[in-house]
Amino acid sequence: MEANRTIDAKKYGRLLSKALPSVVKSEKENEQMLAEIEQLIDKGDERSPEEDTLLELLCRLVEDFEERAYPVDDAPPHEVLQHLMEARDLKQADLAPVLGTRGRVSEIVNGKRAISKAQAKALGEFFHVSPSLFI
Repeated sequence: MEANRTIDAKKYGRLLSKALPSVVKSEKENEQMLAEIEQLIDKGDERSPEEDTLLELLCRLVEDFEERAYPVDDAPPHEVLQHLMEARDLKQADLAPVLGTRGRVSEIVNGKRAISKAQAKALGEFFHVSPSLFI
């Protein structure tokens, strides 16, 4: 959404009265909100500034519900690394250029060796994520 697009209050008000966004309190409400979000996303570049604003609001309401309903425990750094490797279909050998020797990679991936700050930075750059995930 572009910051310089102006919102027509009447159009936005009509969208709000149709969608009736509110704090999501149940899975059923969450599913309804997700259906509204999907309809707006499907419009792609055809969305009006008012629809972009509504989409942003609905997404925040869903995110808030899902954070409360499905809390995610902080995972140990090596488990985060394992997940990222699995998601990208990588093998330990693929990380040797990033972390050093295959032995070192194996120790890190299996949680037998801590990830240093320098390694966390390198992993962050490699996976395009925050290095803080690995510390």
